Amino acid sequence: MINEAVKLPDQEPVLRVVPMPSDMNPSGDIFGGWVMAQVDIAGSIPAHRLARGRIATVAVNSFLFKQPISVGDLVSFYAEVVRVGKTSITVDVQVYAERNPANPFIVRVTEALLTYVALNKDGSKRQLDQPCR
Repeated sequence: MINEAVKLPDQEPVLRVVPMPSDMNPSGDIFGGWVMAQVDIAGSIPAHRLARGRIATVAVNSFLFKQPISVGDLVSFYAEVVRVGKTSITVDVQVYAERNPANPFIVRVTEALLTYVALNKDGSKRQLDQPCR
């Protein structure tokens, strides 16, 4: 793995978090499942805003771990809607880690594409132009 420094996107992250020792696997890296959960939360934020109501994750279209995340990294999640269907919203999530506070640099650690579906209160699918009922 190459620690190629990059710049953060010119937008506000939808989520920013510092992983703790309890999020670490036996090898000393952050569990992939922890990262996946945070990506799902980050992706759901613009989907929820667009749907103006209840949503559910229906697909993880792609998920790529580019570099490990470590305890103490400041992890930033950027999410952007890339497709809107009749009932579904697809979101691209890019994840960056700011590391080494003494000499800080930023690396892209994960990228993912997730699809959410808009739901009524009873859990049935609803069209995005309809209110949640």
